[in-house]
Amino acid sequence: MSPVVTMKALLESGVHFGHRTNKWNPKMRSYIFTERNGIHIIDLQQTVQLLDEAYEFIRDSVQNGGTVLFVGTKRQAQDTIREQAERCGMPYVTERWLGGTITNWFTIQKRIFELERLERMRDSGEINLLTKKEGLMIEREIARLEQRLSGIRTMKRLPDILFVVDVNREDTAVHEANLKEIPVVAMVDTNCDPKNIDYLIPSNDDAIRAIKLLVGKIADAVMEGMSIRGKEAEQEEMLAEPMPAEVSRFMEDDELEDEVLLGESTLKHLGSTKKSKPKVSDLEEEEEDKEEVAEEEPEEEAEPEAVEEPVKFEEEAEPEAVEEPEESLEESGEEADDEEDEAEEEEVEADDEEAGDDDEDEDEEEVDDEEEDDEDEEDIEEEKED
Repeated sequence: MSPVVTMKALLESGVHFGHRTNKWNPKMRSYIFTERNGIHIIDLQQTVQLLDEAYEFIRDSVQNGGTVLFVGTKRQAQDTIREQAERCGMPYVTERWLGGTITNWFTIQKRIFELERLERMRDSGEINLLTKKEGLMIEREIARLEQRLSGIRTMKRLPDILFVVDVNREDTAVHEANLKEIPVVAMVDTNCDPKNIDYLIPSNDDAIRAIKLLVGKIADAVMEGMSIRGKEAEQEEMLAEPMPAEVSRFMEDDELEDEVLLGESTLKHLGSTKKSKPKVSDLEEEEEDKEEVAEEEPEEEAEPEAVEEPVKFEEEAEPEAVEEPEESLEESGEEADDEEDEAEEEEVEADDEEAGDDDEDEDEEEVDDEEEDDEDEEDIEEEKED
């Protein structure tokens, strides 16, 4: 799986720069790569790995319905925290962290309700009925509360995750989250104490570009979790929708009657012309009869289907057919020679037959002459006897 942020992007944003060596916290020793010009260099390999873990944790928590509270009150982080939190629709704190925002949420929620009440007075025009001084005091109170509570007005309950920029500056928020056992995800620099952080991201928390890069990735994790949750909710709604009594998702073996499927007007129009549906046995018998008739039909009827016209088309389309005249001429010449030989043989046989017929005629004539000679001799002998 590819990392959420490449090491090249981290280097370009200046995430690897830490604080000066004389201001470091020894507990961050394992996350420091080296020292250069009196400044500690953060190990970006660990930053990439730990950022992936924090990304997956936030995505899975939001997928299950959790909320993330973005906290960054330092000047470099205020605008970025506000933009990214509004982009993903999560609460945020960019002004002073009010003590008890998590541990005394009931009181903070009362102040939110008071802000809403004062805004209704201002919008409805009731504030104009008061004196000028009272009206100015109410407007100042609205501005003060809105500045402190504008980011958490939409938060209806305690957050499930706390994301912090600069642990040293937001130590009160981290402490309250630890008391309420809320997981803390934080950008930790070399001068910070990582002891109370559940998912720390070793990085530079002073550079604006570094803050924009990492806070943007956390917001992307929130949006990805929300998109997955939305898809699952749509699937659950589709499965939870009840099907009508007349139609079921899976068709049963018993077919529905016409009275259920058709309207009254259609049934009246059909009237007596409605035919009963054929049974399965009748359909099987009809199919068997068709098969028997098909077997009894003579084979000659199927001969017209055996004509393969595409084959003729392919033979005519072959470009090699140009050489066929020479072969055909040779074959025709050979056939002519064969026919001439056969004709000569037939003539010889005819001559032989005629010669044989002449010999037979000569033999017959000789036999007739001999018979006549015998008869003449017999006549002469008879005359002598007389």
